[in-house]
Amino acid sequence: MTSPSLAAPCAAAPAEPAGIILRARSGFYTVRTDDGRDVECRLRGRVKKERQATDLAVIGDRVRIGLLPDGTGMIEEVEERHSRFSRRQPGPRGTWKEDMLVANVDQVLVVFACADPMPHLRMLDRFLVVAEHNEVAATVVANKVDLVGLARARELFGTYERIGYPVHYASAREGIGVEELADRLCGRTSVVTGPSGVGKSTLLNAVQPGLRLATGDVSEALHKGRHTTTSAELHPITAPGGGYVADTPGLRELGLWQIPADELAWCFPEFVPHLGGCAFNDCSHLHEPRCAVRAAVDGGEVPAQRYDSYRRLRLNEE
Repeated sequence: MTSPSLAAPCAAAPAEPAGIILRARSGFYTVRTDDGRDVECRLRGRVKKERQATDLAVIGDRVRIGLLPDGTGMIEEVEERHSRFSRRQPGPRGTWKEDMLVANVDQVLVVFACADPMPHLRMLDRFLVVAEHNEVAATVVANKVDLVGLARARELFGTYERIGYPVHYASAREGIGVEELADRLCGRTSVVTGPSGVGKSTLLNAVQPGLRLATGDVSEALHKGRHTTTSAELHPITAPGGGYVADTPGLRELGLWQIPADELAWCFPEFVPHLGGCAFNDCSHLHEPRCAVRAAVDGGEVPAQRYDSYRRLRLNEE
């Protein structure tokens, strides 16, 4: 009889593979494991019970999976998220819910066209507010610069450069700014977002031709983009340095998710140097006397168009 002290140690159970969700559709998830395999997975029941306050699992989530004999897997654990990019969507009976587009984002690239369709700058401000509230670095991409010329493009988007946002002037069709955009994506997890028809998929195809993302034209009647990306998907970047980039469906509107009214002003970086100078600690920056933000607008330190965006968001106006 073998002595217990001399018995061979039990073999350690194999560790559950870890990976990142690339696609999420109708309860099925494609997970790229750390060793390079793509595994089709579903959620384990207990994960559904644990994560009821927000989306259970979205692209960009780091997960651990259990492999099944048929080569598919079950998501056993969704790791804690360090950042997110989400919007507000209508829920049942007049409520609102969070629609998380991408988890664990390092940066957001907000793409607007210089023309065709013309840029809706108040909508651009909404994207930037969401990024600021989620503490995710934002870059503005002014696409289709070939349609208007660089001088006109800078007239349209120069305000954001002066505020301090990086602004990339690009043309996917002409190859302008594509290399610089590729450098910005390298080594990061990025979400590329913006309205329909501004050329997001075309830009990403130019950065990495192997993606072959579907592209579409702008409606002649409405001058609005047609949706070509139908669901968000995370694409591995094959260039040296790696990274991931998410191409999101074109958004015709972007609801602000759970941004308290008294925190909205902090989502406008050019307001921040003036926020401590108001006469009242609870100043809304709308009508109170001796408001430092409105004084900065009058003095040209804060762009009037940006203040107008703030005012409309604070008052829930379109």
